[in-house]
Amino acid sequence: MAQPVNDVVEEGAEEGAPAKKGGKGLIIAVVLLLVLGGGGFAAFKLMGHKDDPKSKEGPKKEAVLPARYVTLDPPFVVNFEAESAVRFLQITVSVMTRDPEVEKLIKDNDPRIRNDLLFILGNQNYQSVSKQEGKNDLQNRCLEAVRTVVKDSGGEAAKVEALYFTSFVMQ
Repeated sequence: MAQPVNDVVEEGAEEGAPAKKGGKGLIIAVVLLLVLGGGGFAAFKLMGHKDDPKSKEGPKKEAVLPARYVTLDPPFVVNFEAESAVRFLQITVSVMTRDPEVEKLIKDNDPRIRNDLLFILGNQNYQSVSKQEGKNDLQNRCLEAVRTVVKDSGGEAAKVEALYFTSFVMQ
């Protein structure tokens, strides 16, 4: 004879359906998904997410061109009086720009630039150019003279960025 089966059936459960497991597995999966998703988002923000520069509006910066140096050769040699003795000043000058057009203007106007710088250099006195402040002032005056020539020739004076004394000899 067959023996009766004494299965306990939960209330509300269908007969023949597997018994329900607790909701713990689902809760763990959801929490794990939230933790991993939040961690990924935090890492994305902290690791330096950068906006696409093309999407930002505003002024665009120009690429910085390399410096171009124009050396005014031969060196400048001028004489001036100091304490009733004749002194000589020999200076080698280089002009710095980043603009090829300004570089061309400087080269094309070399005679005028040399003329203007010779007048400035020849009007110096020994006491002023023997001190650092005097040399800085002389350098600034020469830079302004070159900028004036560039401006008068149709160029942008501000694109003459610097003037350097690459050799400065007083005798």
